[in-house]
Amino acid sequence: MHFNIADLIESVVDAVPERPALVSGEVRLTFRQLDERANRIAHFLAERGIGPGDHVGLCLYNGNEFLEAMLGLFKIRAVPININYRYVEDELRYVVDNADLVGLFFQRELTDRFVPLLGEFPGLRLLVHVEDQSNADCATMGSYEYEEALASGSPERNFPERSPDDLYIIYTGGTTGMPKGVMWRHEDVFYAGLQGGNPGGEPIKRPEELAEIVLANPMPMTTLPVAPFIHGAAQWGALIGWLGGGKVVLCPGRSMDPARIWRLVDEEKVNVMTIVGDAMARPLADALCAPGADYDTSSLIVIGSAGAVFSETVKEQLRSKLETTMFIDSFGSSESGHTGSMTATRSVSESGHPRFMMSDTVTILDEDHRPIEPGSGKVGYLARKGHLPLGYYKDPEKTAKTFVEIDGERWVIPGDMGTVEADGTITVFGRGAVCINSGGEKIYPEEVEEVLKAHPAVEDAIVVGVPDERWGQRVAAVIQPRGDEAPSKDDIESHCRRHIAGYKVPRQIHIVEQVSRQPSGKPDYKWAKAVATGELGIGRPA
Repeated sequence: MHFNIADLIESVVDAVPERPALVSGEVRLTFRQLDERANRIAHFLAERGIGPGDHVGLCLYNGNEFLEAMLGLFKIRAVPININYRYVEDELRYVVDNADLVGLFFQRELTDRFVPLLGEFPGLRLLVHVEDQSNADCATMGSYEYEEALASGSPERNFPERSPDDLYIIYTGGTTGMPKGVMWRHEDVFYAGLQGGNPGGEPIKRPEELAEIVLANPMPMTTLPVAPFIHGAAQWGALIGWLGGGKVVLCPGRSMDPARIWRLVDEEKVNVMTIVGDAMARPLADALCAPGADYDTSSLIVIGSAGAVFSETVKEQLRSKLETTMFIDSFGSSESGHTGSMTATRSVSESGHPRFMMSDTVTILDEDHRPIEPGSGKVGYLARKGHLPLGYYKDPEKTAKTFVEIDGERWVIPGDMGTVEADGTITVFGRGAVCINSGGEKIYPEEVEEVLKAHPAVEDAIVVGVPDERWGQRVAAVIQPRGDEAPSKDDIESHCRRHIAGYKVPRQIHIVEQVSRQPSGKPDYKWAKAVATGELGIGRPA
């Protein structure tokens, strides 16, 4: 047995085979049933030539099929590749090509997006579609229907030995640019992203310890990952739940249904909910506080957010209904894994930026890759050592830039800016790639966005820098109103000046019906900049 995700989950299956493992709509599976279904899909794939190191795309909505296919691929040492189901043809073409896909699981209603690509990529030799009542014509593609494919495979667990060096790849676009495949060894992602098999405690040292911990805990946590599984944090949330011997609950489908999520919390007695910032937290808060809403949320211990701002305004709205629930912001990335967390009691620094408790493998480095002195106020780059990815798939240049060796140790520097406070906590400002430089002053969009979303008339906001002849860049905000009445420019400026310095206040404001975010909930800064510069021809000035 190795520190391999499939090995570790199989050890949990053997320890607690009849515990509930997965709830997805009408589908309810014990660990034994989950294992058998993943075995079947694994054998189906192997019998058709999919094997160790092969890349297979998952362009699927949240549902049991995504997790079963992912686990089945791990079992045969193949590599699942997450694909954004909102991508259009050109974006899909890029991922199919960049990831060297040999197989693909896809929602049937997405058929038309993939048909034009088949002739271009003869290496894409195996297709499996998941039924969704769309009746899209996939007959000419030679695609297998998911349940029929699964039923044709053996339920036996008779696979060759696996390795801790098997690959786990997460395609991530961050907030700008085309997505890149972050390559993790299974053992490294187990420790860096999956909390080492013992969340809140010391990471396990032997793979066999995992089953011992699971057996010793008769009341494991029930987890509900809200974000799409095309987002690495959602995958990690589900895997952490399983590695703890707990039940994973899904709200299946393409879009988030806040009312249905709260019903699931009530019905399935969910203990842990994972989200991505305000894009998910705000509609959940609105549904929870809606007139007539009546959900039993007493089981909910933690709401954890990662990947985007989880503002104090929305937390307060949730706290009004969830008095005993803890709110935790986790900090990390697909390149670094989990690097730190903060709770309400230590949520912000004096500057108003989020402040995190970090592990001893995390620090802030200056331009010369030297640690910044705590309390100096200097700003540098967040860096992490220890269990790290191998790099980016097929991108040695970006790998060399992001993963560097310093004094004989390998570090990842994903681009987040921050400073070290006197008490050792780290204040995070945001990604340097989207930092706005206005007259030499650095402005981090996340700070301004949080202030804007605290305005009662603002539903959502994204802040970008646009060209300015005098200052180089000026701050522009793309705002989605909350309700029928949009706030005026004067109203927004007055509100902002009460909370942030004048140079950070947006100089131009664009009102849109809907702010565009990635399915993960992260801001779509590329879209927002196109709105602010008039390239898209949408929105109106406040």
